[in-house]
Amino acid sequence: MKQVLVIRMDLGMGRGKVAVQCSHAAVSSAEQARIRFREWYDKWIQEGQAKIAVKVKDENELLDLERRARAMHLPAYVVHDMGLTQVPTGSITCLGIGPAPVNIVDTLTGELALL
Repeated sequence: MKQVLVIRMDLGMGRGKVAVQCSHAAVSSAEQARIRFREWYDKWIQEGQAKIAVKVKDENELLDLERRARAMHLPAYVVHDMGLTQVPTGSITCLGIGPAPVNIVDTLTGELALL
């Protein structure tokens, strides 16, 4: 089981901002899994909550991954920033996918570069 955090690189966010956006995606995507995919969530918790951070070039690539994740019935959460610091209000910054079985998640994100 693992969770993948997908960050947009075109926004030029600082490391701290990226960390916070990934945190939002991780918590919210995990909460979706806890509600809708309890067996996956419980197994992920028991296995140590594996998370992988990867990068995409822009919003279109991130939204395409979200669309594909939802089509596969995976937990997915898109982070829309409040715009209080580095990016405009409503900017899509990050996507959380999973937790879900590794073999399923890897079909979507296995070829993406690590952050």
